[in-house]
Order: sequence, then structure tokens, then C-alpha cells
Amino acid sequence: MSEAPPRPLDRILLIGASRGLGLALADEWSGLGRHVVATVRGSSRTPLHELADRDDRDVEIETVDITAPDQIAALRDRLSGRTFDLLFINAGVTNEPDGTVAETTDEEFTRVMITNALSPLRVIEALADLVEPDGTIGVMSSGQGSVTNNVNGGHEVYRGSKAALNTYVRSYAARHVGDRRSLVLMAPGWVQTDLGGSEARLTVDDSIPNVVTTLDSLSGSTDLRYVDYLGRTVPW
Repeated sequence: MSEAPPRPLDRILLIGASRGLGLALADEWSGLGRHVVATVRGSSRTPLHELADRDDRDVEIETVDITAPDQIAALRDRLSGRTFDLLFINAGVTNEPDGTVAETTDEEFTRVMITNALSPLRVIEALADLVEPDGTIGVMSSGQGSVTNNVNGGHEVYRGSKAALNTYVRSYAARHVGDRRSLVLMAPGWVQTDLGGSEARLTVDDSIPNVVTTLDSLSGSTDLRYVDYLGRTVPW
């Protein structure tokens, strides 16, 4: 199937935007004049609320905990009748303290895997029909999800959760052959956030504008893409 030209991603549903990369994405997209519906987990005020309060930004705030299937279903009901050009799932966690798989408690392993691998697929399954037939579905993955590039080890549980996420999205794509929606797994680089830490190589300003540009450029593609923030293919 030939690829369609990139389409404008003007109406965006962003899952997980209270802080970090999600907040930066909401800031970038709304600053470009796009309408953003962005989610937080609870009822507390967040930096996203401050962004939404600005007169020059078009940001709506919704609430969902992606680890709670009933909340995903409730969000789907609240958004019924609306459509989006892009669904982007950013929500994720890392494990603390970091260690080997064998050193990780059952509870911590389960928390990371449910949040990073299982829950994004539940969101996709529940919300995909809100995305335009030629729109885009994107998920924030990580370069650490690459099995090929795992030559130094470390961050084992987090790596495993992102590798699982990649596999599950690939399985989703295999079940939806012929769907015209673009599918993108995004590796944003190692970014200075609460999750990435202060020693990360990239700033938010290095990564996020390029993430947005890359997603724009891939709209209209027909194959699942696993790419970094500069649009370079990441090996599975």
C-alpha cells in the first residue's frame, strides 16, 4: 500500500501529561496552535493546569489512571462523539530502586509491567476508534526497549517493560493489517526529567520539538515505525 502524504495533527489526545515529557509535549503542541486534550491521574492541581490556564493555549484536561480499566472506559465514554488526529500515550514509570530482575520484588515488577506494557495497549484498544481513520496512534517507548541495542545491561525491569510494550504494539499492528492509521513507537532519547535524571544527555528542548516534528512527518505512513526523536529507525 502506498503512503499518504502527512496530514495535519491538529486535534491531539495526550495520555499522561502532568509533568515531564508529557507536559512538555502539551506545551509544544499547544504552542503550535493545536488543540490538546491531555490527561492527569488524580484531582490535584499540576503544572498542566497552569498551562491550560494560559489564554494563548488550547488545552483541555481530562482525568484517567491507565492502570484502572474502569477509568479508561469512563474516559472513552466522556469523549464519545469526538475525534482526534493523534492519540499519543506517554504515561509510564520506572522502578525504584533500580536493580536486576532477580533483585526486584514481585510488587515492583508487576507495577512497572502493568503501567508500561499492559496499560498502554488497553488504552489503544479502548480509544483507537476516536482516532481519524487516517490519523496516528503513538506510544512513548524508549531506546532501552531495543533488544538489539542492549549491550550494556542495566535498568533491567524498565528495559524489559519497554521491550514488552514494543512487542505488544507490534502484535496490535499485526492484528490490524489494512488499517490506515499510522502507528509509531517513539524513543525520545535520554532526557533530563524526573524519570530521566539530571545526568541525561538531552534537555527537554533538545528532544520534544523533534518528537513533534517526527510524529508530523510520519503521519500518513502505513507501517509500524519504531523511531527516535530525530526520526531515525531504532532496531527492535
